[in-house]
Amino acid sequence: MARGGARAGRKPAKNPDSGRVQLFGLHAVEAALANEKRRVYSIQATENAAHRLEPLTARRGLEPKRVLPKALDRQLGADTVHQGVLLEVGPLESLTLEELDLSGTLLVLDQVTDPHNVGAALRSAAAFGAKGLVMTQRHSPPLSGVLAKSASGALDLVPIAQVRNLAEAMAELGEQGVTRLGLAEESELALEEAPLTYPLALVLGAEGRGLRQLTRDHCDVLCRISTVSAFASLNVSNAAAVALHWAQVRVK
Repeated sequence: MARGGARAGRKPAKNPDSGRVQLFGLHAVEAALANEKRRVYSIQATENAAHRLEPLTARRGLEPKRVLPKALDRQLGADTVHQGVLLEVGPLESLTLEELDLSGTLLVLDQVTDPHNVGAALRSAAAFGAKGLVMTQRHSPPLSGVLAKSASGALDLVPIAQVRNLAEAMAELGEQGVTRLGLAEESELALEEAPLTYPLALVLGAEGRGLRQLTRDHCDVLCRISTVSAFASLNVSNAAAVALHWAQVRVK
């Protein structure tokens, strides 16, 4: 693949210590501690959480600051399900398209901004063996906090490429022989009838708006997920799970 300076996958240089983020929830924190590419700085944990995490914190040379749950409630908000742990880490480095493994299925999100949806989609991507996630640098949620908790550890498992221009990124994927399959509920073609082959990119848009027109123009095929009732609209993360599972069992 050509590597011109204007390519969609090009990533800017950044200070790896900048933009520290907070992660909470046991699965998210465990995955971050186990990820050797993550810089970790400090951890606060209740007695029970510290005991569970002890093998990982010891390996990292971290000594958790013991706190009561109320202390974490004050920092994160009383409604936050932190499960007794708060970890301060460095941000994950975004990959370029060239660095992604194109041998299987990629998940592509077109300006999906809800961190719960992106996190849940990441969790499904990990469960069904997706090779990576492609999303925009802008109009996407930060890779921290709520998203990481919703991903239940998948944020540190699934490679992520954040691109400046999704249309250019999809054009690059097409140049590499990737079949770009967009999900659009108004399509006449059902997902189970669509020809699926590797390498494959499953492209999903935000709820309500769906795929933008320029994104649609860069898809090889548009299809819908079949439902059996008039209540046909699926949450984007649910649609991602269905599509990823279908690709896993159908792709030849």
